[in-house]
Amino acid sequence: MTKVLTDARSIRIKGRSFLAVMLSPDLPLDQWLIRLDDLAARSAGFFLGRPVVLDITDLPIDKAQLKELIAELSARNVSIMGIEGGRPSIAGPGMPPILKGGRPAADFEVSEAEPVVERRNSEPKAPPPEVRPVTQSLIIREPVRSGQSVIFPEGDVTVIGSVASGAEVIAGGSVHIYGALRGRAMAGSIGNASARIFCRKLEAELLAIDGIYKMAEDISPGLRGQAVQLWLDGETIMAEKLI
Repeated sequence: MTKVLTDARSIRIKGRSFLAVMLSPDLPLDQWLIRLDDLAARSAGFFLGRPVVLDITDLPIDKAQLKELIAELSARNVSIMGIEGGRPSIAGPGMPPILKGGRPAADFEVSEAEPVVERRNSEPKAPPPEVRPVTQSLIIREPVRSGQSVIFPEGDVTVIGSVASGAEVIAGGSVHIYGALRGRAMAGSIGNASARIFCRKLEAELLAIDGIYKMAEDISPGLRGQAVQLWLDGETIMAEKLI
């Protein structure tokens, strides 16, 4: 007997692009994990709730080593959504899928030209910052409060106010803070080594440009509390006072 489907409703499948963190480990893995632990300790919750892709391109490891690495990351609450650069045979049952065809970071697409504002605590919700989305820059006209993230991969972010401890601003271009920077600022987040960070008062927990990080204790004491600009020189974040 043939069953006739009379329900005209269809299953809707949509494509969507998301900004993921790319982790590129190097050998020896135990030392790389120590550096990762150091980053996590200095920036609590950095990987929490973030999609993470593990890049093993040109990394000479076998299936057993990869499985052990994923387990080590899982123990650190780093959830791997996919693996890039590996042979299909290196991924076994229960492991993240091998990803192919990823777009270069500079071609990253988002559905709306607005920041993603997340609250990570149970405090009473405050109204989100007023924003004015434009093609290549975003202006936040209120302080960014603790527990909020402003993510704008399409260009520069300007905050007319302060960035509180526990808050973060992530921009595909440069970051401009017209107030105290006490939280985290990440410029050039999708591959822009020419991006810069500007702030009126430097008290940051973490700074990053094009994936190169500088922690709070690595910042020169003479720069703390000062108006500062930071830029990337090779693999080093440079800083100087603004006159």
